Amino acid sequence: MARTVARKLIDDHLVDGDPVAGEEIALRIDQTLTQDATGTLVMQELEAIGLDRARTDASVQYVDHNLLQADERNAEDHAFLRSAAARYGLWYSKPGNGVSHPTHMQRFGVPGATLVGSDSHTCAAGSLGMLAIGVGGLEVAMAIAGEPLYIRMPQIWGVRLLGELPEWVSAKDVVLEMLRRHGVDGGVDRVIEYHGPGLAGLSAMDRHVIANMGAELGATTTVFPADDAVAAFLRSEGRADAFRPISADPAATYDVTDEIDLSSLEPLIARPSSPGNVVPVRECEGEPVHQVVIGSSANPGLRDYAVAAAMVDGRQTPESVSFDVNPSSREIFSDLTRSGATFRLIAAGARIHQTGCLGCIGMGQAPASGQNSLRTFPRNFPGRSGTADDAVWLCSPETAAASALTGVITDPRAFAREHGLGRPDLRLPERASVNTAMLVAPLPADQAAAVELVRGPNISALPELEPLPDALDLPVVLVLGDDVSTDEISPAGARALPYRSNIPKLADFAFTPVDESYPARARDVGAHAVVGGRNYGQGSSREHAAITPRHLGLAVVIAQSFARIHWQNLVNFGVLPLTADATDLEPIRAGDVLHLRDLHATLPGSARLTVRCGDRAFTATHRLSPRQVETVLAGGRIRQLAQQR
Repeated sequence: MARTVARKLIDDHLVDGDPVAGEEIALRIDQTLTQDATGTLVMQELEAIGLDRARTDASVQYVDHNLLQADERNAEDHAFLRSAAARYGLWYSKPGNGVSHPTHMQRFGVPGATLVGSDSHTCAAGSLGMLAIGVGGLEVAMAIAGEPLYIRMPQIWGVRLLGELPEWVSAKDVVLEMLRRHGVDGGVDRVIEYHGPGLAGLSAMDRHVIANMGAELGATTTVFPADDAVAAFLRSEGRADAFRPISADPAATYDVTDEIDLSSLEPLIARPSSPGNVVPVRECEGEPVHQVVIGSSANPGLRDYAVAAAMVDGRQTPESVSFDVNPSSREIFSDLTRSGATFRLIAAGARIHQTGCLGCIGMGQAPASGQNSLRTFPRNFPGRSGTADDAVWLCSPETAAASALTGVITDPRAFAREHGLGRPDLRLPERASVNTAMLVAPLPADQAAAVELVRGPNISALPELEPLPDALDLPVVLVLGDDVSTDEISPAGARALPYRSNIPKLADFAFTPVDESYPARARDVGAHAVVGGRNYGQGSSREHAAITPRHLGLAVVIAQSFARIHWQNLVNFGVLPLTADATDLEPIRAGDVLHLRDLHATLPGSARLTVRCGDRAFTATHRLSPRQVETVLAGGRIRQLAQQR
């Protein structure tokens, strides 16, 4: 059978199941990635399941999100993560070493390998021909312990690329075009596989940009072939021996197809406040801009900073614009500085921030209320920036730099015409400035066993979760619309994230971006339900968005559809996710009571349940496998494991 790249990667790691779209399969996992906003729970979960030592080829704990140390909490969590990495045999990437995704690509990426990460943008590693999937922290913990990853076999969506990108159009515009066409749920239950002659003009880091934001399409992951561009990248990183060619067979076919002529693309921008709200930059020209931020895992490559530096060279940003630069890895920052580009950015008025995620997760760089902020980031969900009434736009480095100089949204092609600029001659180095000093290798097993975990007072125990009752009478505490994100369920930012390892305290922030009264009302009623619309739980993989409402009594979520990672996280923590038609959900109001009966007998044998609300009844369905039904009935995966020991 002629196979796609995705199918080859899946077949090579298939442990159980039939790889037919929609069927549950189990995959062997070679590598894991955790970061500090999600890793503390993962380490607590490793402790809860009694792991002795990581059983993967490589597991890496990065510190890249919560770098601001406004009080003791972040520093305490970093000390805990450092001790846990030593105890369980993980690599530890020190604060300031780099954003997890580009750093992992530089130092650990291996074509043909599988990677799971407790960060939704783990899919960026698909740029190297890896099968890289963002999942909840508990699934990463199980992978570290040597267990397979269970997912539903996705459809494989082949996107054929033709032609070459025009001047002032770059990889960010490619993925924004995908979002313009297909929206934030167009990739749900799909692997996006890019192929075709247009790949020849895209570097490995260009592909990283596109693969990274596959998460914004809702895709299970994104894959590219491992070809000459990948070989050149690994060679530049001093890891040429890690290369292995992988390509689709000539006669391979795809479940779904699409085609993009790169030469037809123009600069695009996502308007506030959704990555799917994409329009041409030319339609927004003249909108005032007060902040421009370049960086993040969505535009992490040396080229992305170098092109901005070339555009601002010899020019100055206006006084009304805050021009911020977040280098994505220490290695890239070194090469940027050696080339003189850092000086060009500073001379133009840029503020250089430390290497890390920072503004992307709302940890600093919050914009002024209601003022436009242009960012080369992957997400612009409402309030994610740290400002409740923000106005964040997503764009390429070219559009960002042109707009930073003019003080209004500017098409970089128009800027180039006005100033007589041609395509910048960037002359990037063939060899990267490799420096592994901030990567701490795993301890030998005998030394690791003696390490004690360092716990600050902000690190709580995991909550005790009860089994799912056979009958439920659940007040509806919230009724929500479409595309509710995990940032709205468990907000990021400098106020909430320092409590990420303190579940009772973090629960005080649950759903507060949409209803500040939710935590108090949930505590008052105890067991309760939430009703949502389409694509419920899009965005970040943070399992806090499942565990904190569960801590407050959330038992059931009924929505029209779910984002993949959050749906799995709800299952992992014993919350029953159900779907129903819009016509059945529309009449439900906050305060209504939902009645479910005979769950222990019904769930294992049927995907359909009867839900009563007042004097009417409607049918809800679930997509749980028999394995997942057992998990929900047990009260979650950790409780289930405890019962099995």
